[in-house]
Amino acid sequence: MGAGWVAGVTRARAMVPRRVGASGARQVAAAGSIGEALRHLMATPYRKYLRAGAVPEEAQRAVTAALLWHLRVLAGWQPREGVAAIRLLAAGFEISNVEDHLRSLSGELTPEPYRLGALATAWPRLARTGGADELRAALTASAWGDPGGSAPAEVATGMRIAAASRSASAVPSAARWAAGRAALLVARELFVGARELTGPTARRASRLLGPTAMAARSFPEFRERLPHTAQWAVRDIADVDGLWRAEAHWWARLEQDGFELLRGSRFDASCVVGAVAVLSTDAWRVRAALEVAARGGQPMEAFDALV
Repeated sequence: MGAGWVAGVTRARAMVPRRVGASGARQVAAAGSIGEALRHLMATPYRKYLRAGAVPEEAQRAVTAALLWHLRVLAGWQPREGVAAIRLLAAGFEISNVEDHLRSLSGELTPEPYRLGALATAWPRLARTGGADELRAALTASAWGDPGGSAPAEVATGMRIAAASRSASAVPSAARWAAGRAALLVARELFVGARELTGPTARRASRLLGPTAMAARSFPEFRERLPHTAQWAVRDIADVDGLWRAEAHWWARLEQDGFELLRGSRFDASCVVGAVAVLSTDAWRVRAALEVAARGGQPMEAFDALV
């Protein structure tokens, strides 16, 4: 047991009780308007980037930015192994930056990039690219690897599958989450969007989900062929129309497993991974609550089903 892990785990456990929680998120959802929801959130740890008068999309991004800030603070207390685990689990922020960068290259207005700090994998280099092909080349030369194409959808899907693959390999306590997430993503790409994966992305997905699942021609066939490490995420879903419920189930499992890791007595990366899972789920739930609040607090039944 090193002093670094003692400090890192202690900090992780101290951060978790500050979350809004399911009941707090429900209060946000039931606020009846985005203004009232924001006033409620101003008394929570998400207030850092919130501003009065924000539209729902701005408020949701502020919640996500606050989560990133908390993860950066948490990483600052960790030894090297802990920082590496948080960086992998926070890969979605860099993916979001890349998606926005691609949109900006086509002339769209995009929000300010997330400030990744030590949680960046290759973002400073990616941010300097001046075109889609140059971006793909920079990704290929980095830990992300080749997404197999330079179209926005190919890059985003390639990066998400790469993030799942890297997390499954390097963060054992997150391996089932990564496999389940990959199963949801591949199911949406193949059976909802009817989009074929690029060669490099398909090979990474195959290592996580197995070649027989990747060769499936229908969602039920895909579901039945998945390994148990990934099948749990879609086991009770009959068809692709139920994937939104599978997404909610994935988040619920993430939070449940996160709390179990936090209850452990070990001073190592597992507790820190648990904290990241719980904090990330809380931010996801608050973002959903803001969406419902912006619609007048309706339908609460849908929010309750989601969370």
